[in-house]
Amino acid sequence: MERRNFIKNIGLTTAVLGVSGASTLSAFGSKKAEPTFNMDFAPHFGMFKNSAPGGIFDELRFMADQGFRSLEDNGLLKRSVEDQEKIGKLLNELGMRMGVFVIDGGDNWKTSLTTGKKEFLDVFLATCRQSVEAAKRVDAKWATVVPGFFDRNLPMGIQTGNVIDALRRGSEILEPHGLTMVLEPLSDTPDLFLRNADQTHMICKAVDSPSCKILYDIYHMQRNEGNLIATMEKTWDEIAYIQIGDNPGRKEPGTGEIHYGNVFKYIHEKGFKGVMGMEHGNALPGVDGERALITAYRNVDIKN
Repeated sequence: MERRNFIKNIGLTTAVLGVSGASTLSAFGSKKAEPTFNMDFAPHFGMFKNSAPGGIFDELRFMADQGFRSLEDNGLLKRSVEDQEKIGKLLNELGMRMGVFVIDGGDNWKTSLTTGKKEFLDVFLATCRQSVEAAKRVDAKWATVVPGFFDRNLPMGIQTGNVIDALRRGSEILEPHGLTMVLEPLSDTPDLFLRNADQTHMICKAVDSPSCKILYDIYHMQRNEGNLIATMEKTWDEIAYIQIGDNPGRKEPGTGEIHYGNVFKYIHEKGFKGVMGMEHGNALPGVDGERALITAYRNVDIKN
């Protein structure tokens, strides 16, 4: 018997009586529940560690049971080859796909590619080659790139040129294998070079490769520039991947100020079929918090 059907047959709804509302029941095994989310939301490992305490592979099965169709794993490159292969095999068995992992050569959170120095470029390109092999094991199509911090000793135009040159070299490695680096403008610290969607759009145009696109993280862009839908419209032709998180707090939709119903409606009407990564924490702790998170996504999922 398939795991999803087994859970339905044992009446999983009895386990969620502590979370009220019909939408909760429909998310946890009611006959009214849809088998999968319509939008391709992608959780990450650790998000359901209380509901599936047996480790990452049990957690991945739990994600599939709840109707998720994709997975994000930022730390994929740090996992053993054996675990990467197991993740890829299980994703295939569950009919799920791999979202982003991070191309992290250790230089994402310091001054690096903006400098134009060979030592940083060499690390980045070596990590791109490593990423190609990891991507093959899990059938990944996207990988996150962060160019690092500003170099305060160089004019902005020179830094931008250095980043473009590095990304062109990286694209040459990734493009033959169908792997796309998605550049992520971030809000974590003002020291980061890549901060805004229009800046990222310009860099993608300059790199001019199908392997260099934008990762539009709604949480970070709300913090840095707001005006989400209008900004996405202006930069849409370079957006290949989307991530989610409400602001303030960086938790699931409905916990902050972003009207995710309208944002998802716009994305759906644009015909976006890509992965939407759930790169945020849980608003509430424990199993109840994990159930509430799934209910939050049921509430904002766009119905076809």
